[in-house]
Amino acid sequence: MVYLWLRAETKAMEHRAALTPSTCKTLLDRGFKITVERSRERIFDDEEYEKVGCHMVPIGEWRKAPKEAYIVGLKELPEGETDPLEHTHIFFAHCFKNQGGWTDILGRFDAGQGTILDLEFLNDAQGRRVAAFGYHAGFAGAAIGVDDWCHQKLNPGQVLPPYKPFPNEAALISYIRERLDRAVALNNNKVPEVMVMGALGRCGKGACDFARAVGIPEAKIIQWDMAETKAGGPFPRILESEIFVNCIYLNQPIPPFFTPEMLDHERNLSVIVDVSCDTTNPHNPIPVYSINTTFDNAVVTVPTKNPLPLEVCSIDHLPTLLPRESSEAFSRDLLPTIIDLENREQSAVWGGAEALFKQKVAAMKALA
Repeated sequence: MVYLWLRAETKAMEHRAALTPSTCKTLLDRGFKITVERSRERIFDDEEYEKVGCHMVPIGEWRKAPKEAYIVGLKELPEGETDPLEHTHIFFAHCFKNQGGWTDILGRFDAGQGTILDLEFLNDAQGRRVAAFGYHAGFAGAAIGVDDWCHQKLNPGQVLPPYKPFPNEAALISYIRERLDRAVALNNNKVPEVMVMGALGRCGKGACDFARAVGIPEAKIIQWDMAETKAGGPFPRILESEIFVNCIYLNQPIPPFFTPEMLDHERNLSVIVDVSCDTTNPHNPIPVYSINTTFDNAVVTVPTKNPLPLEVCSIDHLPTLLPRESSEAFSRDLLPTIIDLENREQSAVWGGAEALFKQKVAAMKALA
């Protein structure tokens, strides 16, 4: 019997869940055992899990879980802890691409003889991710990008207000579209141009779909992907658009898309949304900021010699702006792979994830 333990997320403003009540019911019907930590932040009420038969426990009890339980989550473990980790964890660890602090988290698992099965690196035989939040990340990222541009026109010089989750896509589209109509009227009826980098992927498709949904004409949605960028950056064309949404998947060093010096010159660009959010990656192709922003403080100002303001949104969990829809889509896609835990030893997906974890631990030790 496979035992899953859904831990409560502790990251601020994280309302999503890797396992939804509907996927839990499917798994329980197959004979899985599921424990769920109670959470006031999760978009799904505790009662929704209880109703389908999950066993409920207080937040943080995963540390006392039986060793055979898979600890399932989404975002990082609580900050500031250093104790060894003995369980097998399924989550986005954000430590396999040499991000800041990667050796610390890997060291905890190595010390406790635990394992990370990273959700970002669960790939099928064709190398495609079995489940991802990419579409909703791009959708939400474009929403904040357009909204920030509107805010610059409607409330120049004022701080962008905090964001709260929206109940569904329709509510988000309606809110931004109304603001866009007012902002365009103040901009001599000129609609902003939105440039999407990585437009052919799931994330890029989400960004383009949002731009269309709020009425931005197709001619004003500039879609770049591998063909347009194969020669390598920098790309001055980015500076011609008012809004730039970066949706690439960074898996190797690439030249920067633009340099800080380029921003000092004439440009239309006033909003950057780095959906990819490789903030601490040494090869971040947007080398003009160094912090992750939050839903409470969604943008950070980039200092330039150009009087036109420039702000960056670098929220690393954008889909939680639409927590119910994004969770249902992700959990539904993940479900067949979770079921494969019944035969994990024969699963190429889980075997590949474990092999990658061992490879990264070996790389960490080689640095010692």
